[in-house]
Amino acid sequence: MKGDLVKPLPAQGNNKAGNFFRKWEVFLTVFLIAVMLLNSRLTEYFWDPFNLGDATANFAEKGIMALAMALLILVREIDLSVASIIALSSLVMGLLAKQGLDTPVLIVAGILTGALCGLLNGFLVVRFAIPSIAITLGTMSLFRGISQAILGDTALTEYPESFAALGQSYWFTYLPISFVVFLVLAVLVGGVLHLTRLGRNLYAMGNNPEAARFSGIQVLKNKLVLFLLSGTFAGLAAVFLTARISSTRPNIGQGWELDVITMVVLGGVSIAGGTGSISGVVLAVLLLGMISFGMGLLNIPGIVGSIVVGSLLILAIALPNILQKLSRKKK
Repeated sequence: MKGDLVKPLPAQGNNKAGNFFRKWEVFLTVFLIAVMLLNSRLTEYFWDPFNLGDATANFAEKGIMALAMALLILVREIDLSVASIIALSSLVMGLLAKQGLDTPVLIVAGILTGALCGLLNGFLVVRFAIPSIAITLGTMSLFRGISQAILGDTALTEYPESFAALGQSYWFTYLPISFVVFLVLAVLVGGVLHLTRLGRNLYAMGNNPEAARFSGIQVLKNKLVLFLLSGTFAGLAAVFLTARISSTRPNIGQGWELDVITMVVLGGVSIAGGTGSISGVVLAVLLLGMISFGMGLLNIPGIVGSIVVGSLLILAIALPNILQKLSRKKK
């Protein structure tokens, strides 16, 4: 496993799992620096501050969703519908904008739509005890299908200028608003996960759900809240993405669920649950973002990017198991 910063009981700073996990974060940091240095050698435009600012906008929305996805995977759940929630939330915002409603209403509508979708996912998983991978696979088709049925081949583009500015404006000259929001949310989610009793409860749920339930942890309630959070963050991502491109299309955000899951798993959150950290997820978000940015500057086809993302996902899943087996052989 990739370690355990926080356990149901106070973590020991010298435990082997924790040491390995810290090594994984160091590996991600070194990998990130190497990718950035390689990009700078291959293209002179990489270090341009405006280019870097634009690059962060391209992965900030995925990063926002990855924060909530990390908590779900930590407790052995998953949400495959996040990209489709973006499509449905964007559709609602587009229809309201077409009726002449202003930016605050659109923002609330987008986030609320995502929250309701997440609540539906959580209710179905918790109420009927159906694996989340099955439920969210179904709602992934449902949410996307609704958007495609209503929009067809058309696009909604009648957004007010103030709404478009939300996705196209910068703080401190170079940083898109969406990236700043991602960083703030990362600090908040990381603080809750690593510094509070709730965070320790989530680690306990991921390590052993039955033991967590018998110890008095409200497992089902916590899972419902996490699905609600996942939908809410997807709705927020839909707000920024829709504002950035000033358009609602049936295929908006299509395929993003794979990128989000890759960010989480590559960041060190075990698919078996119980281990991981938000700092690792943030490093993985930056790493994948810089890889995509570099390939974009070099005009490398998008299909190559998909191959890279898939390869990194396989690596992140397989590497801990391989290292664990090697460690056992040495013993």
